[in-house]
Amino acid sequence: MANPTILTVADLAKSYGSEQIFSGVSFQLAEREHAAIVGVNGAGKSTLMKIIAGVEDPQSGVVALSSGARLTYLAQETRFTSDRTVREEARLAFADALAAADRMREIEQSMASASGAELDELLHEYDRLHVSFETGGGYDVEHRTDEVLMGLGFTFEQFDQPVNQLSGGQKTRVALAKALLASPDLLLLDEPTNHLDLTMVEWLEEFLRTWAGACLIISHDRYFLDRVTTRTLDMSFGRLEDYPAAYARYLVLREERMSRRMQEYEEQQAFIARTEEFVRKYKAGQRSREARGRQTRLERLERIERPQEHEGLNLKLATAIRSGREVVRMTPLQVGYKTADGNSELLQTPELMIERGDRVALVGPNGCGKSTLLRTLIGELDPLKGRVMFGANVKLGYYAQGHERLPSDGTPLSVLLDTQPMGEESARTYLGRFLFSDDDVFKRVGSLSGGERSRLALACLLLQQANFLVLDEPTNHLDIHTRETLEEMLREFDGTVLFVSHDRFFIDQVATRVWAVQDGIVKPYLGHYTDYQRQLAKKSEPPKPEPVAAVVESKPQTAPRRVRGGEAQAQKALNQAERDIAKLEGRLNELSDALAVASIDADLGALERLGAEYAKVQDDLEDAYSRWEELTAQVDLATAP
Repeated sequence: MANPTILTVADLAKSYGSEQIFSGVSFQLAEREHAAIVGVNGAGKSTLMKIIAGVEDPQSGVVALSSGARLTYLAQETRFTSDRTVREEARLAFADALAAADRMREIEQSMASASGAELDELLHEYDRLHVSFETGGGYDVEHRTDEVLMGLGFTFEQFDQPVNQLSGGQKTRVALAKALLASPDLLLLDEPTNHLDLTMVEWLEEFLRTWAGACLIISHDRYFLDRVTTRTLDMSFGRLEDYPAAYARYLVLREERMSRRMQEYEEQQAFIARTEEFVRKYKAGQRSREARGRQTRLERLERIERPQEHEGLNLKLATAIRSGREVVRMTPLQVGYKTADGNSELLQTPELMIERGDRVALVGPNGCGKSTLLRTLIGELDPLKGRVMFGANVKLGYYAQGHERLPSDGTPLSVLLDTQPMGEESARTYLGRFLFSDDDVFKRVGSLSGGERSRLALACLLLQQANFLVLDEPTNHLDIHTRETLEEMLREFDGTVLFVSHDRFFIDQVATRVWAVQDGIVKPYLGHYTDYQRQLAKKSEPPKPEPVAAVVESKPQTAPRRVRGGEAQAQKALNQAERDIAKLEGRLNELSDALAVASIDADLGALERLGAEYAKVQDDLEDAYSRWEELTAQVDLATAP
């Protein structure tokens, strides 16, 4: 039996001045249903959510919430001030239950001296308040508050810190905690994973997967959407289209729908052309009556609009020169800041090297020093200990997370011309590839949206023709469509990349290695994010119990043997193992694409054949990783003093 409807949206329209944002938006949301709203930046997703939350009014249309349903809305950027501590602010989510508890204590004192009708009235009120206290989660206030705050990255020490002393990102996390603790019937979340590191995002996923209420979520995190939602609402070109699937399946359904519409459009265009040719040929001859009839039917024909596709960025990344094989080498580093009171260390690294063609993802919790490590590597900060050495012909390009290198009083056109002199017409044409058109090129950088600043920073970066890109959160403020374009560009880039990102899908698509900050130390792993998670899970597995064997002579356990030929041969074997892994991963990606095509074509034979090969290659990859781990131990032994 289907769940009752909790939200009805009927024929909404919204405009700002003469610009229409959307019209004819209608859908219903059932109790317990988790749905995503997706679309490019500027499509109207946040505006729609604000209208549902009652923050803004539509030009026309109706939003109806089921009777008695409670709604909580978390805006994309939460700005508020409070003199309360973090824990006190979060506990406001239980305001009704806590108010009921206070009144119950007052009634308990009053009942000591009451009698008769007055006592009966107090008992009746007490019972009613007790039900409100219990249903409002009053017995679990402390436990649930601590659980959610810790899940969102707050430490016990921070629980008693005043909210006014927090950063903007931390305040947003406090607001998210309040929204989750409020346990509304309908939860509206606009980019809830902003300001969350990977561990926090994974905790939030698990929390929402078991969420008993309904959710409407805007997010650019594709893994998050796939794990949390079961329905996708696509906002495109001022309209909303409904897909009964999570994000990955929605992509397939949308492609099928677009292909079908394009086929219908092209068939109608061909029919129109044939009819017009017939009318032109016979309108004055013996078949003129038939020609006039066809002309009339053509004029009454309801025309199918050509399916629209969003304009994408035109990203092509060229390098001016080819770097040497060794791009950068770091001796063991201590990274942090020098202060008047001494050094403030954030993290340490072992000896690390990046070779030409590597794409390294740097991951770790917020505040662990990832951005500081990048700034140390590019020379903005001095290491507290150790050295960074670049190889031959390395040309560095840096993308700052906060776009600090973009002057706020400049314009996209002036910033581009300062980056590389060229004619104004050429500069405007180039900016058009990054979706800056007409008067957009004259806007103040300080007034640009986050997505526009990100696109401008990318435009400047690509002009530098660097062969070593250092990118700090390059996907921030980018919609999914633009992220996919950036992924493709970086995969095809023939240079080297070191990047920080909290987007797991992006890391899986781009990275060939992962550097993970764990307990203040950078630890290298081969492969992308999913490979890194698999290796962590493998390490955390409890050891298998030794089988009870018969009394037989067994060989003594020995340390990993040295590779004959010493360090050079050990390193050669390790390099070959890494090349084998890269080939297997490439084949897995090819098979994954082929399986998606076979699934769309419903080719059962191909699905069976490709599925069997996929399983075999996956097994071979597991074996290759085991071999790589063994060789890594042998290299460590061969190079030991």
